[in-house]
Amino acid sequence: MVRHKITLLPGDGIGPEVTASVVSIIECAGVDVEWEKFFVGAEALSRFGDPLPGDVLESILRNKVALKGPVTTPIGTGFSSINVRLRKTLDLYANLRPVKSMPNIITRYENVDIIVVRENTEDLYSGLEHEVVPGVVESIKIITERASTRIARFAFEYARTHGRKRVTAVHKANIMKLSDGLFLQCFRNVAKEYPNIEADDKIVDNLCMQMVMNPIQFDVLLLENLYGDIVSDLAAGLVGGLGVVAGANIGENGAVFEAVHGSAPDIAGQNKANPLALLQSAVQMLHHIGESGAAKRVDDAITKVLDSGPEHRTRDIGGVGTTADFTTAMCETLRRGTRAGD
Repeated sequence: MVRHKITLLPGDGIGPEVTASVVSIIECAGVDVEWEKFFVGAEALSRFGDPLPGDVLESILRNKVALKGPVTTPIGTGFSSINVRLRKTLDLYANLRPVKSMPNIITRYENVDIIVVRENTEDLYSGLEHEVVPGVVESIKIITERASTRIARFAFEYARTHGRKRVTAVHKANIMKLSDGLFLQCFRNVAKEYPNIEADDKIVDNLCMQMVMNPIQFDVLLLENLYGDIVSDLAAGLVGGLGVVAGANIGENGAVFEAVHGSAPDIAGQNKANPLALLQSAVQMLHHIGESGAAKRVDDAITKVLDSGPEHRTRDIGGVGTTADFTTAMCETLRRGTRAGD
């Protein structure tokens, strides 16, 4: 059995609870992991004077993979987003958000299966803002050929390796003819290298309307940073919300798999938190580190547990169970599957 060394960032709020749940489930799936655990966010700021200490970055660079719980980002004041700093510092240029309908999670739609690929390093999230005169601020949108080309290639490579049929670029090139126009042209150039994959594009406002009307028409969506942030959350709402979808930030220097929902401090420590989003991210992580067998076992167990009754689902997804109930049900299901296979 291969032993994996993985950086673990529990986060704050409900982060430590959902992280502990997922760590237990991974152990029950038979994966041998040595976790390197670090504080980030407000706890790290109070202890070390930096919400993202250098030791954290060094660990991720060394291990090439991390699992991260939600971290509170102060609004308007305080330290900048840990998520954004991680992506920029480690050049985790591709944000990957699979959005798929799940059993016994009641939504307005069925059979949704969308992959959202978001460019992670530039656009308006470059953070280039300044005050022109009192009462007037300017925020600069950065789009480069290099970043646009590599995220387009990531999307097409993902589609090719996962049997996807179509990649749709999302833009506002009718208005922002230079910036979004460059992003769209890079997409079209890369698309020529993948003749077996259909390539089309949608203006972002039209895309949002089309997703609400008929989401199952879409396959892989490719977006700039700001549009990707908005549309990925919209897509999550089609299948039950941020509490049930996975997220990953991937680059040549490593990959950070994370819960994409907030830290929910109002329910922290109450055994109410839903670990499913972070667990879905962990399934992606297991595939990434070569543990596809374990990833499938966990994925199958998720389906069985969600099918087994409301007592094993947390309240946010129509159940009456707790964090501990879900975790116990997952581990028991995995152990039964292991015994059945012996």
